[in-house]
Amino acid sequence: MLLKKEVTALLIGVTLLLTACAERIKPAEVVSIGGSKPTLQKQKNTLSGKSHQVQAGETLYSIAWRSGNDVNTLAALNGLVSPYRIYPGQTIRLQGANPPKKVASVPKSRTNKVETKTVTKNPQKTQSKVVANQNSKEYVKKSDEKITNIKVPSISSKVSSWRWPAKGQVISGFSSAKQGNKGIDIAGVKGQEVTASADGLIVYSGNALRGYGNLIIIKHNDDYLSAYAHNDTLLVQEQQNVRAGQVIAKMGNSGTDKTMLHFEIRFRGKSVNPARYLPKR
Repeated sequence: MLLKKEVTALLIGVTLLLTACAERIKPAEVVSIGGSKPTLQKQKNTLSGKSHQVQAGETLYSIAWRSGNDVNTLAALNGLVSPYRIYPGQTIRLQGANPPKKVASVPKSRTNKVETKTVTKNPQKTQSKVVANQNSKEYVKKSDEKITNIKVPSISSKVSSWRWPAKGQVISGFSSAKQGNKGIDIAGVKGQEVTASADGLIVYSGNALRGYGNLIIIKHNDDYLSAYAHNDTLLVQEQQNVRAGQVIAKMGNSGTDKTMLHFEIRFRGKSVNPARYLPKR
């Protein structure tokens, strides 16, 4: 009889323990329409503030991509010139007016004093010094121009046609909602070929953008960019020219929970529906 009471008490205790544990279980994270990452994580990766501090591995193109800005606008806003070199810890402005141009000036009082003293002592020496100073300033000016005028050639040609970047079923379409899918998701198998959707220049190839996995961004012209996310292997490097249909990566599941390609097209920094550009199939 005593044993039966002990067993009954033990069962009651186990039941109470399981009930308490069940109450503490948290609900699963809500996944966005793209199915590639939780909505909460997606919000954290959206740059919507007035500025952003550069992290290791980021480029101006990747920051423009995350903030929904056109890279040319972002460059002008921060006084940057091509090839848009930035460094970790640097603060990049995402909003506001373009910074005013700085003009170097020499205090008049100091210049007058130097000229007065040299003229009264020896006019001939003064003339040679002035010529030397002018030459040196001119040389520095020319050197600065050579540095600041280095530019990556802009791609002004139009995109004649777009190609599908991978074979497979579209498992998630484009959504214009604030937290919607900003591209399309194409299902496939690991190691499947991912190809460039049009001719262009590789402006980003890496995995510094959390939530995109191994990502490639191609600049097609001054208006259009395309992105290829969640790859397993990247086969191209930044500043490399690629042709439409060229294999640029192998499909994978980096930064997501399923093997697929997340593909986006952006027009002047804004996401557009790829279905409007890709041929019907």
